Amino acid sequence: MECKLKGISVYYEACGDGHPVICLHGFGPDHRSMTGCMEPIFQQRDGWKRIYPDLPGMGKTPGTEWIVNSDQMLGVVLDFIDALIPGQRFVLAGDSYGGYLARGAVRRRSALIDGLLLICPAIIPDSAKRTLPPHVTLVKDPTLLSGLEPEEGEDFESFAVVQSQRIWERTRDEVGVGFEIADEAFLSRLKTYGYPFSFDIDAGPVRFEKPTLILVGRQDAMVGYRDAWGILENYPRATYAVLDRAGHNLQIEQESLFNALVGEWIDRVAESLT
Repeated sequence: MECKLKGISVYYEACGDGHPVICLHGFGPDHRSMTGCMEPIFQQRDGWKRIYPDLPGMGKTPGTEWIVNSDQMLGVVLDFIDALIPGQRFVLAGDSYGGYLARGAVRRRSALIDGLLLICPAIIPDSAKRTLPPHVTLVKDPTLLSGLEPEEGEDFESFAVVQSQRIWERTRDEVGVGFEIADEAFLSRLKTYGYPFSFDIDAGPVRFEKPTLILVGRQDAMVGYRDAWGILENYPRATYAVLDRAGHNLQIEQESLFNALVGEWIDRVAESLT
């Protein structure tokens, strides 16, 4: 489906009916990185309409020359929400860069947001200033790697904390497919010149008092786990979980824990709506 906005048409997929849940993917993949981890959790839960947009320059939403920074990316996200569910309350989930945008949305639309999920969120936009652990592989699978194409094996080995056939297949089918079709020129330009917001999303009175879940990977060498602790006091209803045996693909490498924690978060959101 497409949502036509001023200056851009945003592709999205929607599943189910009920209270809207907007799910924002990270920098490079597309909506499949969110449908892959979120849809299994809602299979036994009625009353939720999950909405998965492709951000500009990713998936089936084109990058445009007028989008040059994250302020404008956030503007597209907010315009998309306003057009699709005008005036409605909603729940928000974001992974990595999607988590950065989600925190910006909380800054702009907190009165309408009933819950927040941050998965390996980008806290500090400048990667050189992040507190990062070194990349480590805790569980190796030489047989798996030997069966992959050399480039595939090198890519997987470069970021996977846990190597297994299932993790490889999910990474390929949920994350890798998005990278394959992303507008690399658009993303490179955005990352180089306009990744940080022009405003400090954590400054001032930002307290978001709805059920929140912040999930970070102990071995996440891309955004780390320590920086997210610094925003915790802005979310007094937040569960903050650092998962061992998990890197930036925490939702895939710690599937059972992810499902349990996100399921509990959804239950807290539902409770707060009654």
